Amino acid sequence: MAIAADRTGNMGFLILKMILRFAFMVINNMFAIPSYVFYLIALQPLRLFNPKLFWCIEGVMFKWLLAMVASWGWTAGYTVVEWGDDVHTITEDEAVMLVNHQATGDVCTLMMCLQDKGMVVRQMMWLMDHIFKYTNFGIVSLVHGDFFIRQGKAYRDQQLVLLKDHLEKYYRSRDRKWIILFPEGGFLRKRRETSQTYAKKNNLPFLTHVTLPRLGATQVILKTLLSQQENGTVTSGDMAFTDRKPKGLQWIIDTTIAYPDAKPMDIQTWILGYKRPSVTHVYYRIYAIKDVPMETEALTDWLYQRFVEKEDLLSHFYETGAFPPLPGQKKAIPREMILNNRWLLLVQLFAFSSGYLWYCVLHSFYQCLF
Repeated sequence: MAIAADRTGNMGFLILKMILRFAFMVINNMFAIPSYVFYLIALQPLRLFNPKLFWCIEGVMFKWLLAMVASWGWTAGYTVVEWGDDVHTITEDEAVMLVNHQATGDVCTLMMCLQDKGMVVRQMMWLMDHIFKYTNFGIVSLVHGDFFIRQGKAYRDQQLVLLKDHLEKYYRSRDRKWIILFPEGGFLRKRRETSQTYAKKNNLPFLTHVTLPRLGATQVILKTLLSQQENGTVTSGDMAFTDRKPKGLQWIIDTTIAYPDAKPMDIQTWILGYKRPSVTHVYYRIYAIKDVPMETEALTDWLYQRFVEKEDLLSHFYETGAFPPLPGQKKAIPREMILNNRWLLLVQLFAFSSGYLWYCVLHSFYQCLF
């Protein structure tokens, strides 16, 4: 009976903790997201006269919002260890990050592990499923200039045209650096069987831990950004905006996310924290854009090869608990990603203070009108 009572007590504590975490998340969103929107509305005159400064301020607040999301996992003991190439060395350069997609927790993981990568979080562009447009964070992504892509054959051609237009309009005009892309086009559990059937029919690699990537969005991104460079857009039209000579797109960052025991984490776990503390592992390989073929067939083969490598990396990780060393290394060296608790606290305090400030402003305005 004592054991049963102890289990009941532990379950009760866990439920209470989940309720409190969820309540805090809801209140946090109610304060932080409207504050972000109101600040940017108030700064619209600055956008007209100094767009560089406007988007710099927007980027800072965007990073803080993502830090709040990262803090939900951090406070629950969900941490990140990084492997492979050190991406700190290219945070000032333009890059496309290709990431395998297993669950909604992948986005939260990236929000955490990119927090210490210089200006990247402030200046990155996300490509995500259109359903995220209707979440609480959708308005933030819309303002920031992320692209929501609709899946399905019926929309594919139209979406690629819209993506090209979006990149031409927003990528360099807002001084973006990294683009985050999930080339598989959906979660592993939803696409694996279809991908394996397609692979068998077309004599392609049979993958278990990842699925065959889709070429469309990757090709549009590379061609659009490289075309702007070749046409002189980067070195002329954007130089006045950035006050320096941009180098243009330079890197592809092949990013592989691995979860313990191959059990992906979803955003519900991230928010509620009902699972035990765990470590998510992220592996990076950096490829120079000059070494990436642009012709359709060659690019398709190159992209497939990256996901074959991901398959091998994940197989190795699930068998050994670690990623293999980089070529030329004798031993793989993991790097623990650490967030600053004081900084996270200050960000939260700023969000709640801002929410209270805007409440007072709007309340006073309402009283003046009525």
